[in-house]
Amino acid sequence: MTSRTQLQSVLAALMAGSVLTVPQCVAARDDKQIVLDFPAQSLEQSLRDLAMASGRTVLADAGVVAGHTAPAVHGSFTVSEALAMLLANTSLVGVEVGDAYAVRAADQMGKRASDQNEILVTGTRIRGAAPAGASVIAIDRDAIEKSGRATTQDLIAALPQNFGGGPNESVGAFTQRNGASSNIGYGSSINLRGLGTTSTLTLLDGNRIALGSNATYLDTSLIPASAIERIEVLADGASAIYGSDAVAGVVNVRLRRNFEGAETSLRTGMADGFTEFQASQIFGKKWSTGHVMAAYEYYERGRLGAEDRTYATEDLRRYGGPDYRQSYANPGTIIAADGSVYGIPAGQDGRNLTPAQLLAGVHNLGDGRVGTDVLPRTRRHAGVVALEQEISPALTLRLQGFAADRKSENRYFSLNSSISVPTANPFYVDPIGTGQPVTVMYDFKKDLGSPLDKSHVTNWAVSGSLEARLGAWRAEAYVGHGVEHEELRSDNLVNRAALVGALADTDSATAFNIFGDGSHTSAATIDKVRGWAITRGRSRQTTAGLKFDGPLFALPGGPLSLATGFEYRTEATGSSYVDDYYSLAPVAYGDNGYPLARKVYAAYGELRAPLIGPDQGIGGIRRLDLSVAARMEHYSDFGTTTNPKVGLTYEPVEGLALRGAYGTSFRAPSFSDTRQGPGYSQIAAIPVSDTLSPTGSSYVVGLFGNNPNIGPERARTLTAGFDMRPTSVPGLSFSATWFDVSYRDRIFNPGVDAFTFLAHRDRYSTLIFANPSPALVASYYADPTFYNPYNVPASAVTYVIDGRNANLARSHLNGVDFDFGYRKAVENGAIAVGVSGTWLFHLTQQFTATAPKVEAIGTVGNPVRYRLRGRASFDRNGFGVAAFVNHTAGYNNTGVTPAEPVASWTTVDLTLSKSFGAEAGAIAGTRLSLSVTNLFDRDPPYVNNRTPYSAAGFDPEQASAVGRLVAVQLVKSW
Repeated sequence: MTSRTQLQSVLAALMAGSVLTVPQCVAARDDKQIVLDFPAQSLEQSLRDLAMASGRTVLADAGVVAGHTAPAVHGSFTVSEALAMLLANTSLVGVEVGDAYAVRAADQMGKRASDQNEILVTGTRIRGAAPAGASVIAIDRDAIEKSGRATTQDLIAALPQNFGGGPNESVGAFTQRNGASSNIGYGSSINLRGLGTTSTLTLLDGNRIALGSNATYLDTSLIPASAIERIEVLADGASAIYGSDAVAGVVNVRLRRNFEGAETSLRTGMADGFTEFQASQIFGKKWSTGHVMAAYEYYERGRLGAEDRTYATEDLRRYGGPDYRQSYANPGTIIAADGSVYGIPAGQDGRNLTPAQLLAGVHNLGDGRVGTDVLPRTRRHAGVVALEQEISPALTLRLQGFAADRKSENRYFSLNSSISVPTANPFYVDPIGTGQPVTVMYDFKKDLGSPLDKSHVTNWAVSGSLEARLGAWRAEAYVGHGVEHEELRSDNLVNRAALVGALADTDSATAFNIFGDGSHTSAATIDKVRGWAITRGRSRQTTAGLKFDGPLFALPGGPLSLATGFEYRTEATGSSYVDDYYSLAPVAYGDNGYPLARKVYAAYGELRAPLIGPDQGIGGIRRLDLSVAARMEHYSDFGTTTNPKVGLTYEPVEGLALRGAYGTSFRAPSFSDTRQGPGYSQIAAIPVSDTLSPTGSSYVVGLFGNNPNIGPERARTLTAGFDMRPTSVPGLSFSATWFDVSYRDRIFNPGVDAFTFLAHRDRYSTLIFANPSPALVASYYADPTFYNPYNVPASAVTYVIDGRNANLARSHLNGVDFDFGYRKAVENGAIAVGVSGTWLFHLTQQFTATAPKVEAIGTVGNPVRYRLRGRASFDRNGFGVAAFVNHTAGYNNTGVTPAEPVASWTTVDLTLSKSFGAEAGAIAGTRLSLSVTNLFDRDPPYVNNRTPYSAAGFDPEQASAVGRLVAVQLVKSW
């Protein structure tokens, strides 16, 4: 008997009545993605179209499917995923039998539904249905492969809705805004709408895992891109569904859980200044009652040094900007007892230097960016395992594990301060002959090497669930636990206490020589003054829950469905800090346990009501769906909050859906918002622009970092939009979503504008304190977190400014997301074009309850007015070409006075690929691709990017310094 005859015999036993069959050539695996563009139509026609598009056999009893209408399906899916969507609002299920599928009534022969009939879409707890009133943005496997991007953080960075500010590996050395300086693990976060990384909830296959940087964000750079099936983005408040972190939205990274077979991938890329390499392996196996998937990925990238990017400098004169180089140089600059300045001459070793050789009135300037990195060198191992096993027809066990290990190394700029040299130093030179100590401004990099940050991050998470099928209902108990460890070791620091002793040493063989050009101190002495510091952070998270979902009763448009459940979560974080650069012996700070912890109890419910369906024939209302959700959470440290959400989707005619949603959101302050101490709070003496000062600037002591009085945030979100897929033009789609987010008590970092506090006194009046007492200033100068990069004397300080995190009165954001696309099938292939983007109307901020509203859209440290990503692709007979155009609007640099315009930035990405089918023999199942990101090697636009400690000529929050990256990839399916 042939396999086809056997299959039909089995199906005949499963079904009664006439059988509708659509036989096609049999495909090898179900994990293959196919691009579908089906309108809403009869279920019978959609099943025929699915069979034709996939090359799989789909059989159904004509009497069973008669009278059913299938929804529109657009995008890339596996056959089982597409079948689940077509059957989502029916009482039918799909059964995989051999290499074919059968559609039957759910109660026939007591068989369970196909796995994919239980798909959960991000934004809802109800299975098999999209969230009413919401729009989910998806990056599927096909889009991942065409993008030419190697890492998960790069995929997210291309999203127009994402803002690059916050903790990211490329940002921390160039700004302290948006919490970037607390990123001890050199991880990468997601920042939807620019509302903050802590306001975006990131999930891995629907699960929370331990967060990095003191439990503030999920590090997307740890997730292996080769194991991702798709990334779903709900850019809307979703606290009613997921909890308090989902203020700006939810990003759910879904793994290739249903992969079958084996796939090996090798990728190498090269840009000016560095190379990268990626290797991955994924395995999958299915059997009659379950399946397993395991994936591993290795990624390595070299460092990108400042010497390879001309704009990574403090001297911006070549761009028409100022020279921010400071007098910390080698050779250095001497400040005599009377304040007069003398440059140390070049070309001498400091052993025979005389006052006559000094350069009167000369400041030797040093570029703090020399010998530093724009991007760190990094190596990462990551792996995932997912297992599903049917224990009985009514009980299924699911287990998942994730582990990642990353090491990074980054050359950092020096946090310099002036050095007092006593007269006993054997190399001492007195420019004015007073015999008093002199002050030297000196760069130690030639002696110690560049300050070097070495980070090590490990993250592991396990989760499991047990699901019981109770007729049409599902009950699920689940538990998860995850831990992240971070360590940052900083080497080549100056041990101030040891340096004092080495400068006071009277022996020329062992004293520190600070008066030469280059390094002229003994290696043994240099080792004595070489300091270090170690910061360790760890977070852990445990989640447990119980969920029920299923239909309650029939409504005209379909079943009224309910999802309800209870969750318990514990979060904890701890850190320790040891430094060996302030005293002769290492000093430990912080703790070694988990002193900061909280417990969260939650209960939620969600209803989906299809009020009107197409079969009712009501004029002007083809379909009307309503969803209502609410979640109550109790925090052991912040009290109780309840957040509702209501969504509505209205289809007046086939091919047009109107939708809207309202909800409230809540976010408790993260541990990093409140933790105090080194690394979390900083004090600096700096000059700032002052319109009331005769010199145009004043010296201030600035308070930066965390504030112990931080409280919770609350927000209200509104969305309204439409999805249009006209039946008269198959393949055409257009969607748009208007959003409006109103924050109150939002946690914000006003230090982003520290240099303009005095220029905008009305805006920052409550954060400015004039004429501080000498005792207060002295206490700041004595604080262990105090830095004085500009050598400001305490007597010159006339203001204290508070740039720490604060619960500001209100922040209001609104704008529009949109996507336009067209896809047309051609012989043995398809052509597609489209553009997506986000256009922001307003981002107003009130820094205090009485302060005026300030428009922040298109200003430094905030999202730009609009971002666009255009796309075009062509696939035929295994050959593919895909091109992308990325555009970031120009904006204003308000970090300097007067504000300066920043140009827009446009880059082009290109990917060429060739896939070999069965006819290719030994290379069957092979895919070769060549990708070029930033094809025309466009530099980031010039930005006068001044920070309290350094400067640069670009803004890494808005543009990448990578430049043109050319990569070749080989993928082999086995």
